[in-house]
Amino acid sequence: MENNARRPEWLSPTLVLTLGVLIAVLAVGFTGFIVVDQTEEAVITRFGKYNRTAGPGLHFKVPLGIEKSWNVPTKRIQTEQFGFRTVKGGINNTYENNLTRESTMLTGDLNIVDVEWIIQYRIHDPRAWLFNVHESVRNSTIRDISQSVINMLVGDRAILDVIGPERTAIENNAIVMMNEILKQFELGVTITTVQLQNIVPPPGVQPAFEDVNKAIQDMNRLINEGKESYNAQIPKASGEAEKLIQQAQGYAAERVNRARGDVARFNSVYDEYRKAPEVTRKRLYLETIETLFSGTTGTTLVDKKLDNFLPLQNISKGGAQ
Repeated sequence: MENNARRPEWLSPTLVLTLGVLIAVLAVGFTGFIVVDQTEEAVITRFGKYNRTAGPGLHFKVPLGIEKSWNVPTKRIQTEQFGFRTVKGGINNTYENNLTRESTMLTGDLNIVDVEWIIQYRIHDPRAWLFNVHESVRNSTIRDISQSVINMLVGDRAILDVIGPERTAIENNAIVMMNEILKQFELGVTITTVQLQNIVPPPGVQPAFEDVNKAIQDMNRLINEGKESYNAQIPKASGEAEKLIQQAQGYAAERVNRARGDVARFNSVYDEYRKAPEVTRKRLYLETIETLFSGTTGTTLVDKKLDNFLPLQNISKGGAQ
């Protein structure tokens, strides 16, 4: 009787049971469901051991800490910068440059060069990303691998090759080599992009290096001008040579055809001569006389048996007998 007097009237067993059930439902609601974003995957463990991986959406897990989940951004491209940092992003980015501790390298021809670059990577295995490497050294491991590979590739090349024609080769080889090392470490990460940024010599030798660069550019300009002149003159000369060759071939064909025609005409005349020598000889004589006197005027024929010079016949076009 004394205990009943001390208990408040509103605190009934039914209310206590209802509150208990409500607290249990809320506990299950808050600890039994997880929401996974479209760019993420959830790694779920049961009593600390890996159980499963869940994709985007709403998922149930055993509540009250029996199962725990970690959302990993597997669809998001992440970026690491070397030699500089983006202090403020936006329309006008602000950078912190001259981080030479990680960007100063030695080239293959023993020159010092300052190389800035970025890498982009994506987590493809969320389980490996969470459990194979400690959280405190994940990013530093990726950065150390990237620095080691870029230092090796730059160290195998001359400074002018690093600045000029070998940039693309360095980027492509770096992607392959970094992914091979990351695969050995089982970090669950894939490098998608390696992009070299500014590549310059140290400030102390930069003026001299710029002079060398200018000389190289002048050399390339003169080479290009020479190639341009070559490309302009050689086709013209080739065309003229081809024209002369065609003219010579045409002349040769004409002479050969003319010679063949003369031979054919001679053979036909010879055949007629063999049939009637006297008639043919007389016809050839008359044709020859006609050819000789066809282009002349005022010609006079004289009988060679006469003792005196007496014109016998004037054979000019307008003359009379």
